[in-house]
Amino acid sequence: MIGAITLLLGCQLLGELFIAATGWPLPGPVVGMVILFTGLMIHGKVPAPVAAVSDTLLRNLSLLFIPAGVGVMLHLSLIEREWIGVTAALIGSTAITVVLTALLMVGLKKFTRVGQDSVGGDS
Repeated sequence: MIGAITLLLGCQLLGELFIAATGWPLPGPVVGMVILFTGLMIHGKVPAPVAAVSDTLLRNLSLLFIPAGVGVMLHLSLIEREWIGVTAALIGSTAITVVLTALLMVGLKKFTRVGQDSVGGDS
């Protein structure tokens, strides 16, 4: 388990270092997830300890939102002053996320259907 946690935090650290070195406008943990994903694709499967640690983190994900909630409460006056922009950003980003998720779902369904047709050909 310690090795799996070290792997996850190491990927995040690599992402942070990459962003610090390049100055790209991306969060370091996102780059770390790409590094982890690439490593898992090369490995071909998710090792059991990494899966166990990841499942535990996902089950307790709501605890990780507490600092974000505290941050919102800390800057509540700023949000009150900029409520139009914040509201527009929330609505816009939600709409974009829904549309992109739907497009991705349609694309993946077509992709998997093509794979099933070429393998089985029974549908």
